[in-house]
Amino acid sequence: MNREIWLDFLRVTACFLVMTVHATEPFYLGGDGTLVLSASDAFWVSVFEGLARCCVPLFVIVSGYLQLPVRYETGEFFRRRAVRILVPLVFWTVVYALVSGSPIASFKGLLLNFNYAAGHLWFVYMLLGLYLIMPLLSPWAARVSRRELSVYLGIWALTLLIPFVREAAGGMAPIIYARDGLPAPALFPLWGEAAWNPFGLFYYVSGFAGYMLLGLFIKRFVPGGRLTRVLGWTLFLLGFILTCFGFLKRIVASGSFPVEGSVEVAVAWEIAISFCGLPVALTALGLTLVFRSIGSGKEPKFYRTIILPLATAGYGMYLMHMLILGPVSGWFRGLWGVGADGVIGLWTTPVQIVLTALISFVASGIIAVLVRRIPVAGKWIIG
Repeated sequence: MNREIWLDFLRVTACFLVMTVHATEPFYLGGDGTLVLSASDAFWVSVFEGLARCCVPLFVIVSGYLQLPVRYETGEFFRRRAVRILVPLVFWTVVYALVSGSPIASFKGLLLNFNYAAGHLWFVYMLLGLYLIMPLLSPWAARVSRRELSVYLGIWALTLLIPFVREAAGGMAPIIYARDGLPAPALFPLWGEAAWNPFGLFYYVSGFAGYMLLGLFIKRFVPGGRLTRVLGWTLFLLGFILTCFGFLKRIVASGSFPVEGSVEVAVAWEIAISFCGLPVALTALGLTLVFRSIGSGKEPKFYRTIILPLATAGYGMYLMHMLILGPVSGWFRGLWGVGADGVIGLWTTPVQIVLTALISFVASGIIAVLVRRIPVAGKWIIG
């Protein structure tokens, strides 16, 4: 099957955006859990989250585009996904457990969940869950009409408003859940949800599965071209404005700077940048359409020498990048200072974020590409 160049460009961009998000997080997650030092930090954090938060949805859109309908028998499909996704996950899970502060505790919990020292691995579990239902959706995906798929995507689009409906409803459910071991109020129950039933009306047509179907829709029914590009930039800009200012508004409303508190404060802010919220979905769809408009002519040299190797090793880059990004971010903060009091004043935070993401991206890219070239073992490690 011929590669579609625009998908590789999109995957590499999404990988860089992931590192941008993780380079941004130390500027609002710190202290006892939440810490924003100044108004300028609040602004820059909101800008970078608005630009980059669509990273995870982009990966799922690409998966839906490439995998639906499934082209193999179910057993063969799962075997291929296990080799590509599951084996590298096990390898890097062990690596993170060994380098974390408490390896014994990390290994004890691995059968129940990902290692919290490598929180970004949550994404792989979610993706594996989507793969479990792909063979079930595949017969329908092979014959679905544009109208029928549009109806389901329309219902899914309504569910993107649920985080904001919960926020507006307020109140507390009579149960609690744990986030990183910390107790917090449960989500406000909606449309059939209750303490004894978390599976409400929209449960089965919500979440990341919608991005998977969006990828299918784009493959089947969305052409490239100038109009697609214009629509893409429009949606991306709208989503960015809603995401950026929604996040900034919540930080500013929390009180005078420095704003600090438990991790639940940041969790409440993150409603504005929810992966499955409408603002982020708009940026993800918009950016996908922008890249969709890239022509599929002759492969340029830059694509063959840079983009294609990075796209092929992108999964490994994602798995390993926190081993690089964490130390790089800490080094910059120690060397340059933080916030408006840093060595270049108000520009300290944005420059640190960009350089941390860029260095992590380049370093993890070089390592992943080289490791993947190791005969046999490379693909088992990088995917």
